[in-house]
Amino acid sequence: MSSCSSRALTLLSSVFGACGLLLVGIAVSTDYWLYMEEGVLLPQNQSAQVRMALHAGLWRVCFFAGREKGRCVASEYFLEPEINLVTENTENILKTVRTATPFPMVSLFLVFTAFVISNVGHIRPQRTLLAFVSGIFFILSGLSLVVGLVLYISSINDEVMNRPSGSEQYFQYRYGWSFAFAASSFLLKEGAGVMSVYLFTKRYAEEERFRAPAGLLRPRLSACSGLSGQFLQPRGWPRGRSPSDASSDVSIQMTQNYPPAIKYPQHGHLSTSPC
Repeated sequence: MSSCSSRALTLLSSVFGACGLLLVGIAVSTDYWLYMEEGVLLPQNQSAQVRMALHAGLWRVCFFAGREKGRCVASEYFLEPEINLVTENTENILKTVRTATPFPMVSLFLVFTAFVISNVGHIRPQRTLLAFVSGIFFILSGLSLVVGLVLYISSINDEVMNRPSGSEQYFQYRYGWSFAFAASSFLLKEGAGVMSVYLFTKRYAEEERFRAPAGLLRPRLSACSGLSGQFLQPRGWPRGRSPSDASSDVSIQMTQNYPPAIKYPQHGHLSTSPC
């Protein structure tokens, strides 16, 4: 039962780690973290006229509506003079979200390291410490990612709250599927970390169970090779009788049961010889 649970933990930690690595890799490399639309409200038919719409990632901003439709620029160059943004708040949002970019990158590096260490530990399960180290790296990777997500959300919320209110302005934003992949990766990495640490405790407990206590072993002395590094059976176990011990007991019994000596007169002296 214990070996089955260890195999299940090994399989689940590998699957969770691989899925977490894949999702955060896709999230970092794609441009669908945030969708934003800006425009004006038409009082005649109570509809919104979209003047600018974009989706942004950690590295690029792509416009899919308005004058810049079909254009993608790197995030550090989106403030070019020829790019038309409706309001200054949109510009500030695209500025501030870049402060969260290093944390997903650190998380990607940590989860890759954890995945490699975890697989080496699964190939060589006798190296129990590798499971613990990979679990710590998985957990640190998840924490780094969640810090980046919190900074990303808070920077957007701050700019939205500072946005001037106007009945004629239309603004809408939502998080994209890249952001959802990153959030899902956080859960998978934390799960992989917890399972790796628990797998370490099980492997360590199994090793301690099969390890004999040192106090019960005594060294064997060898006449031909000096002190030997081998160990005999524990002292508390009954030791079998050797043939030499049995022969010694027989000789003692024969001596005790031997008939007393007969005294014969010889030249006025008593002889104690048995013959």
